Amino acid sequence: MGAAENQSSSPAPAPNFPVASEARLAGDAKQTRFVLDLDKPIQFHAFALADPYRVVVDLPQVSFRLGAEAGAVGRGLIKAFRYGLVLPGGSRIVFDLTGPARVASASVLEAANGQPPRLVIELEETDRASFVQSLEAESRPELKPAIADTAGAAPAADPPAAPKPAEPADLRPVLVIDPGHGGIDNGTQSGSEYEKNLVLGFGLALRDRVEKAGKYRVVMTRTDDTFIPLTERVKIARNQSAALFVSIHADALPRGEGDAQGATIYTLSDRASDAEAERLAEAENKADAIGGVNLTEEPTDVADILIDLAQRETRTFSNRFARLLMGEMKNTVRMHKHPLKSAGFKVLKAPDVPSVLIELGYVSNKGDLEHLVSENWRSRTVASMAQAIDAFFARRLAAAGPAN
Repeated sequence: MGAAENQSSSPAPAPNFPVASEARLAGDAKQTRFVLDLDKPIQFHAFALADPYRVVVDLPQVSFRLGAEAGAVGRGLIKAFRYGLVLPGGSRIVFDLTGPARVASASVLEAANGQPPRLVIELEETDRASFVQSLEAESRPELKPAIADTAGAAPAADPPAAPKPAEPADLRPVLVIDPGHGGIDNGTQSGSEYEKNLVLGFGLALRDRVEKAGKYRVVMTRTDDTFIPLTERVKIARNQSAALFVSIHADALPRGEGDAQGATIYTLSDRASDAEAERLAEAENKADAIGGVNLTEEPTDVADILIDLAQRETRTFSNRFARLLMGEMKNTVRMHKHPLKSAGFKVLKAPDVPSVLIELGYVSNKGDLEHLVSENWRSRTVASMAQAIDAFFARRLAAAGPAN
């Protein structure tokens, strides 16, 4: 599931969101210019990130109406760029650089001489020492709208309402459904079909099916086309004291690497079960870099015996659910020839939440793609997954005993 270079479709724009209509690059490996045509001036914030070298531009929410191939081919200092929503009210452009470069100038030009308003970013080649020294303290930002007071940005929060009477605690087990990718991170792509959209539709259908039974409380990591960092997805599961975390994806093989088909279920392992699992985990774990998140502040693993023991138990439950899921899915869904695999996926690393990552199929395979866009196939697959979730919770609740 490598990330597609770009996105050509955004959420339906509100009438007052700025529109970006064209992007272009000029220059060479010493100086490179990026120009984005807009329908109205906007405010923005540009900053650099190291390892890998990137320049990130945060904007208020923008409706991108660029060509499907925009950003896929770079020039000069820019290897490629991608763009999209990072949260409601905030969009982002991420430039992958060929090496260290500095933002020599950045401005929004007013409309003049028949030209529309334009965002212009000028990059200049520099050395690594100068690049690292120039990194802003704020180049490790939390995701937030770029400009809060710009038209089209997220509205201010309403004043707090009067406290309501406390509702009874919901003691049902919590299921977290995690549609992969989103916003600026498209995931894999085949023609006009983006992985982020396919898995969101599937995740919402699974939520609706599970909620209808009423036995579990369902939490989604995203319900729209928003970018969510991997660490935030894990935090959602832990903060909700989730009893099960299910991450939903769709794979693709690079061109020239043959064909593969069928669904695969992954669990966490320090050592990948095979080369394909290792490739996939490496691609998935780049999602934060794709979204322009600084990776240098990732917390290191805590070497604690209690956490280690919790992880062992969690992995046992994760593997148990993976086997149950395979048993249900194989009756209704075409499975990969090796359907159970493991690798070091960051999104599966909650030490106390049983977690699996499901690749529903390969968008690079014609037959799988036909299934992925089929409502009938989705309905059957959702039903089999709901059955596996029921079986998993039934066993856990029985093992916990009536007191729990």
